[in-house]
Amino acid sequence: MAEKSVVVIGIDDSEQSIYALEWALDHFFVPLGSDSIFKLVIVHAQPTPSSVVGLAGPGAADVFAIVQVDLTKISKRILEKAKEICIGKSVNDDVLFEVVEGDPRSVLCEAVEKHHATMLVVGSHGYGAIKRAVLGSVSDYCAHHAHCSVMIVKKPKIKH
Repeated sequence: MAEKSVVVIGIDDSEQSIYALEWALDHFFVPLGSDSIFKLVIVHAQPTPSSVVGLAGPGAADVFAIVQVDLTKISKRILEKAKEICIGKSVNDDVLFEVVEGDPRSVLCEAVEKHHATMLVVGSHGYGAIKRAVLGSVSDYCAHHAHCSVMIVKKPKIKH
């Protein structure tokens, strides 16, 4: 049997990334009872405590330790949600879950390299030009730097 192609999906705690995960499972993974042609790697980029706190001085080590515990809890919750979604869609085999500390742009591009992925799936937050310029766009960065095809999944806007 040929080796399965790897799909990396980047997740965070946003609606957009959960939608992207669900969309990818619905479109690339077949129902239970059939073999998928893909191996799935779900990656969450956990921020570093220093990127969240951004301070130094007396007591900083104590603050960093507390922030690290909170970040780890958040990452665990995000992965548990991803696992529930996979189980709910009968995607249980050939799934790897990873938490990697660092900037999401670098983490996802490195995961593509590490797993020799043929596709990276990310959600689009739908930021405007100014917010995207200030915060940076993970999907835009990955589209230009990942060494595989990049699928940017947009959650449909609700029409009023």
